Amino acid sequence: MSLLAAARPALAPGLASVRARMAASALHSSAVAQELQKFTMPAMSPTMQDGGIASWRKKEGESYASGEVLLDIETDKATMEVEAPEDGVLAKIIAQAGSKNVPVNSVIAIVGEEGDDLSGADELAKEAEKEFASASAGDKGGEKKEAKEEKKEEKTEKKTEAKEEKPAEETKESKSEQQKSKGDEGRNREVDLGDEAHVVASPIARRLAQNRGIPLAKVKGTGPGGRIVREDVEKFAPESAAGSAAAPAAAPSAEASYTDTPLSNMRRTIASRLTESTQTVPHYFVSIDVEMDKVLQLREVFNRASAEAAKGDAEKAKAAKLSVNDFIMKAAAIALKQVPSVNSSWHGDFIREYHVQDISMAVSTPTGLITPIVRNVGAIGLTEISSASKSLAKKARDGKLKPEEYQGGTFTISNMGMMGTTHFTAIINPPQSAILALGTTVERIVPDDSERGWRKAQIMQATISSDHRVSDGATSARWMQAFKAALENPLSFML
Repeated sequence: MSLLAAARPALAPGLASVRARMAASALHSSAVAQELQKFTMPAMSPTMQDGGIASWRKKEGESYASGEVLLDIETDKATMEVEAPEDGVLAKIIAQAGSKNVPVNSVIAIVGEEGDDLSGADELAKEAEKEFASASAGDKGGEKKEAKEEKKEEKTEKKTEAKEEKPAEETKESKSEQQKSKGDEGRNREVDLGDEAHVVASPIARRLAQNRGIPLAKVKGTGPGGRIVREDVEKFAPESAAGSAAAPAAAPSAEASYTDTPLSNMRRTIASRLTESTQTVPHYFVSIDVEMDKVLQLREVFNRASAEAAKGDAEKAKAAKLSVNDFIMKAAAIALKQVPSVNSSWHGDFIREYHVQDISMAVSTPTGLITPIVRNVGAIGLTEISSASKSLAKKARDGKLKPEEYQGGTFTISNMGMMGTTHFTAIINPPQSAILALGTTVERIVPDDSERGWRKAQIMQATISSDHRVSDGATSARWMQAFKAALENPLSFML
């Protein structure tokens, strides 16, 4: 008892704090629910830096349940649904539907719980809107800084002009005397005026002229010594604009002769990744001709059998129909098994060789190119490949792919044969080390051992782009031989 009595003074503050928290929680279902919360832009993938708000599924003031879709977010690859992590109320929307380039972790809404006082949402939203505006403004801060620098530069320029005014006049007079005495040198200097490097102009005038595409050599300077200043560039009118009696001036067009399309998140990502690939990955290309006669015959047999099994059901027959690309994917998987070093990726300090054939297929969508993945192609049959390809292609065009459906492939196939393209080379999709480009099938005359000495054959040209850091030319050549052998003997798929 004596120990407890001695400890009571030390424990008293802590007990008082616990009692206060218990009293507060008795007035509400939870301590967290007493305050409204900021809902931030989620990262839908490890590489996502910003996204767009496609739509809000709930309106301000509406409640939602845990697991219910709260909004749709546009990533660089697809439009994805965001589910509510717990029950709540959408108190205030900050980033409205249609907002673009919203940074990850920036506040996009204010949320609360059922029974919460939502009157404080506006005040919290104003605070968050300032954060959102500064995050989404992008280059505005840079523009303001540049404007300040221009003003500073302009002031410096005026001071310099004032200082140089008197010496400039003297220089001008001395130049005139020199030109009179030395005619040839004067003519040479006039020629030099066509070279903008020798034109006397202020830095701000040079930058303005460059931005507007105005040749400085044609601008008349009004500054000291004929120096070109900002006002000279702003007032400059091209000779063609003035018109002439010999050539009647054409009426200006009321409509612009071009259209500016804002970059989507997907197009921005494609531009960034492919530029990086062409600049950092040492590509080399290997092409080969493949006879497709047996594939086309076998495909026709399979599709006829599927149509008969459908018993007049057109939708069922269409769903079961095999494409040439299904055979190509299977043949590629077989070749990747036989030459596994092509089924690899570059990771700087090491090369990773994969034991499964997760093949990315390039799909063109209205917003750009995306590569959904058919998983473990080497272990599944043509029917499964066909079903997965159709499903993924539809999701890609509808913008409904999930991250796991387009991230992590080991090899890519880009087929433009259906567009009539006979041959092209593709850009590698890092960290993958290879991509296969396929053209259309065309009929050719090929030599054989018959009496005529030739026959007709359906030929498809295939070209692999390989990363030379991962595989040498001979490796890719062996892979192409294995791919060709598999396609030219498609019955091996059935074994």
